[in-house]
Parts: sequence; structure tokens; C-alpha cells
Amino acid sequence: MNDGAQALLWDASFPSLRLKGGGSRQFLHGQTSAAIQQAPDHQLIRSCWLTATGRVQALLEVRLDPEGADVLVLCGDAEALLTGFDRVIFPADRVKITQSGQRRRLQRLCPAHQPPQWDQEVLWLEGTSLPSDWESLNLANPDQLEHWRLNLGLPFSKQELNGDTNPLELGLGDWVSLDKGCYLGQETIAKLASRDGVKQKLRCWTVQPSEALATSPAIGDTLLHKGDRAGTITSAVQEGSSWRGLALIRRGALQQPSLELSTGSQAVRLQEPPAFQECGSAQTS
Repeated sequence: MNDGAQALLWDASFPSLRLKGGGSRQFLHGQTSAAIQQAPDHQLIRSCWLTATGRVQALLEVRLDPEGADVLVLCGDAEALLTGFDRVIFPADRVKITQSGQRRRLQRLCPAHQPPQWDQEVLWLEGTSLPSDWESLNLANPDQLEHWRLNLGLPFSKQELNGDTNPLELGLGDWVSLDKGCYLGQETIAKLASRDGVKQKLRCWTVQPSEALATSPAIGDTLLHKGDRAGTITSAVQEGSSWRGLALIRRGALQQPSLELSTGSQAVRLQEPPAFQECGSAQTS
């Protein structure tokens, strides 16, 4: 993603909500997938906002403080989140949504010569001036950001976060607590996790330049195994004469090292994304 050894800077603004009141922790604990009730103030918490049936509607970053909490919508429909929260807030919850707007967010991205990592330093910026130790970072352009995302296997596109996928399929295990008790979507997630019951999982794919392509891979293309449907491409980007991206692969084909494009006989090599985490691996109650 970068020809040099210098780390890159992801600098973008995202929709955010401000929750205020003594019940903010308990409310977010029950409405999102992370263990928030006992989390320390000012710690960045990654969490999912799910439907009642466990489908991912939005990916969130949450920071608590003594007066309430800030919620940043990293991916998903912020207006739907605001409406959804507002619909279920009651006076007894002791929480109010006091404002919504945009929040500037910075993240260091590792240099190209290092293995890709997701958990790099993140900063929510107050004001307009960059901290002195961030000023030397090169601003990542959209192509570099997309290559970084795909190298890690982060499900940040609308094709992966489409309202029909759950955290276990997308590798968002470290965004979900299996131990914290009742929350929106909890029953479905608990059943899927206990039975390893997901029908598909996210995988990175590549087509090497030595394999001449009859047609270019595209979002929505079907992947086949022995002529049967085995997956669907959700993200695709060209790198010189090669291609890479993400795909949702059916359970029965997850152990296959490669599949075939339905638009030709080219081999599509599969790999588990570096950022993929099974549920229950990182969250505690």
C-alpha cells in the first residue's frame, strides 16, 4: 500500500452521537454487542449494533466518561442508529441523546513492509491541529486505504455489511461479548456460536498475474467448487496485473485452498483474513 517504510495516516470524519446520563453505560450494554457495563472510562471499545436476529447494522467505537458516552459510527447507517436508539430510550433509562454530528478520527496504518495490523493507534481529534507526533505521517489516499482494508480483511464495504450478515460470518469476534448477558441480537449470536452454525465466512482472495483472466473479477461474481456455488465476491481491486479482494465463502468450501470464477476457469486462491477473529476470543463481561 505504500512504497516506503513510513506509516500512513487514515484521517476521516464519521457520524457520532453523544449520550448523556447515569444510565448511558447500561443502555449501551444492552443495545450493542460489547461488554460495556464494567469498561473503564475513556477506553476505546469496538462494538456492533445488531438486529434482533443478530445481523450487523453498524460498527461502532464507544468511549465512556463520567457524564455519559460518545458513539462513533465507523460503518453503517448513522441515521438508523439514531432512530433505533431514540425509539427504545425510556425515562427510566436515565440517558438522553444530546447531540449528533461528525467527529474527526485518526488512525496510524502500518508501513507496507510490515505485516498488516488492524489495532493500530486511534485518536479522536478535538480541534483542528494534529498532534506533533502525527504531523510527519503521510496521508493515505483512497486507493491505499482500500488496499490496507482488503489486506486485513476488514468488512467495511456495503457488500459485506449489507444487513444480512452476522459478526461470526464477518470475523468480528473481538467486537462481541458472549458472556455479558442479554443484549439486542444476543440469543441468535449465542446459538450460532455454541453450534458453530454460520453458513458462510469472510475470506481474502487473490488471482495471480500469471493466470490470464478472460474477464476481470467483479463484486457479485459467484465462486464455484466442482461446478457448485461456493461463495460470492464482495470486494475487488486490481493490483497491477493481479486482483485481490474479499468474498463470503460457504461453509462447505471453507477448507478449499482455491475456487473458480463462474465467469471463467481461473483459480481464485483463498486465505483467512489476518483480522478475522472468532467470537468469544477477546471480550469479557
